[in-house]
Amino acid sequence: MSRLILFNKPYGVLSQFTDEGSGHPTLAHYIDVPGVYPAGRLDRDSEGLLLLTDDGRLQARIAEPRHKVAKTYWAQVEGEPDEAALEELRRGVRLKDGMTLPAQAERIESPALWPRDPPVRFRKSVPDCWISLTIREGRNRQVRRMTAATGYPTLRLVRWQVGDWTLEGLAPGEWRSVTL
Repeated sequence: MSRLILFNKPYGVLSQFTDEGSGHPTLAHYIDVPGVYPAGRLDRDSEGLLLLTDDGRLQARIAEPRHKVAKTYWAQVEGEPDEAALEELRRGVRLKDGMTLPAQAERIESPALWPRDPPVRFRKSVPDCWISLTIREGRNRQVRRMTAATGYPTLRLVRWQVGDWTLEGLAPGEWRSVTL
C-alpha cells in the first residue's frame, strides 16, 4: 500500500532531506519517516503543500509535467492586478523559456494564513493583494515569473493545493500521512 505525506513546508526550508552544506533547514528537521521522497519541489522562499511518498509511480504522476496535475498557489503580489493582467495569466504568459499553459487566475481576499518569518516587506506607498493561480506545469519559479511578467511581482507564495490534496488543517512544519 502506498504512503503519502502532506507537509506544510515553512519558508526557508529546502525541499530535500540533505542540506549539502548550505546550512538551511531541510525536510529531515521535520519528517522522520524512512523511505519517503518529495513528489516535486517547492522553492526555499515558498511555503505550503509539499507531498512526499514511498511510491515511485505516484511520485512521477504528481511531479512530472506531462501528467498536468493541477497545483493551486496563493500569491501575495505587489500592486493590484486588473482584469487585463488576470486575463493574460489565464491565456498563458510568454517567459524566456516559452509560453506557459493557460492558468486559472483570480483575485482573492487575504487568506487567513500564519505569519511568515521573516515577514513580507511592507511598503506604505505600494498596495498589494492576493491572487489564486492554478497551473498544470511546473517550471522553475514559474508562478513568480508569471506574476512578474504581468507587472505584479510576488511578495509571498503559498502552495495551497496539489490535485485533490490541500493544506487544510496543517500548520507550518506539520504533516499528516494519508493511506491510498
